[in-house]
Amino acid sequence: MVEHIATEENKRLVETSAGLGLPHEQIAALIGIDDKTLRKHYRGELNLGKAKASAQIAKTLFNKAQGGDTTALIWWTKAQMRWAETQKQEVTGANGGAQEMVVRWGGKAKDEIQTDE
Repeated sequence: MVEHIATEENKRLVETSAGLGLPHEQIAALIGIDDKTLRKHYRGELNLGKAKASAQIAKTLFNKAQGGDTTALIWWTKAQMRWAETQKQEVTGANGGAQEMVVRWGGKAKDEIQTDE
C-alpha cells in the first residue's frame, strides 16, 4: 500500500471543509482517502479549520450583540455568561395552607388498604 502524502492543496481543502462542518468521512472522500488516514495526516488542519470557523461565528455574534441585536444579546448572556430564565412556583393548599396528598395503590387510598398489622 502506498503511503499518503499530504499536499498543500489538500491541507487547505481539509481545513476549509472542517470549518464548514463537513463530517470527517465526507472530507476524506473529497481527497480520496479513508477517515482514519485523514485524521492521521490532517489532524492539525481538522482542528484549525473548526477553530477558525468557530472564532468567526463568535466574532459575528459578538458584533451583533454589541450592535444591540436582542436575539444575539440573549444568546450571548445564556451561553457565555451562564444566565438563565428561571421560574419559581410555590404550590399551596386552600388559603395558603398545606396541601393534602393522597397516595393510591391499586385504586385505593393508603388509609383504605387493609394490612395484617
